Amino acid sequence: MSDTGILLKGKSGTRSLARNSLPAFLARKRRPGEALVQAFLFFCAAVSILTTVGIVVTLGEESFGFFKGVNLLEFFTGSVWQPAIERFGILPLLTATLQTSFWAMLVALPLGLVVAIYLSEYASLRLREFLKPVLEVLAGIPTVVYGYFALTTVTPALRAVFGEGRIEVYNTLSAGLVMGVLILPLIASMCEDALSSVPAALREGAYAMGATKFEVSLKVVVPAAFSGLAAAFILGLSRAVGETMIVALAAGAGPNLTLNPGKSAETMTGHIVRISGGDLSYDSIDYKSLFAIALVLFLVTLGLNILSRRIIKRYQEVYE
Repeated sequence: MSDTGILLKGKSGTRSLARNSLPAFLARKRRPGEALVQAFLFFCAAVSILTTVGIVVTLGEESFGFFKGVNLLEFFTGSVWQPAIERFGILPLLTATLQTSFWAMLVALPLGLVVAIYLSEYASLRLREFLKPVLEVLAGIPTVVYGYFALTTVTPALRAVFGEGRIEVYNTLSAGLVMGVLILPLIASMCEDALSSVPAALREGAYAMGATKFEVSLKVVVPAAFSGLAAAFILGLSRAVGETMIVALAAGAGPNLTLNPGKSAETMTGHIVRISGGDLSYDSIDYKSLFAIALVLFLVTLGLNILSRRIIKRYQEVYE
């Protein structure tokens, strides 16, 4: 179609019709409703972008005021976080966050991948339609319930197995394990979508070569869906890093630089919850430190998302 009309091909050759001479059924009709929908979608996208920009600006503004009075090197390398004595080393908070995230991924990654393989390759359609909603029920449970579950059920079980001297009442291990259960539906659902998107021709070709269903699942389908699986894993890790209520209730209060999962340690999100609920004076160094911690969380999550996109772009398979 040209700018002035439409090109028609026939036995006598190609000819152009002016737009005002088009038949009525070919002419573009005015649809005011469609224009309203387009304007509404643009408005929603603009609000989302402006909200994100506003959050980033607020974090940067408040954090800049914090870093004017705190040495940046000490902030990232210091091993003590005690705002009362102006010691702002974020390593204890960062270590506890990464530790709980590690235990969460240790639970969610293998279980999520196994569940996804079963739903994609082994389960019947009827069973899949039943199991997926049941699995996603876990994602609908409030995180505060998970936190109390970790504190009242998982921690006593761990203390009974490993001994009360090795597992404290508040510890990063129980918080991480329960956090893994929380992100399990997310990882399983995304992995199942990635596995299901692998063309059936790859499976059929493997079966034609004499491969078993187990060999097809692990040696053909999983490698073909690697980019989607990696993106699911990284997104799950981002979710674990930003989790709040479970670690606030079960991991403990008070920064503690330790790699022992049986000890109490406070994560970055847990510290923000605990301190923001106290009597903080506006524009104080303690108040601004919360924004500095939030900025670090934002940068960690942003880095994980960028890594996820790079992996998808690098390893994505295109099938024709």
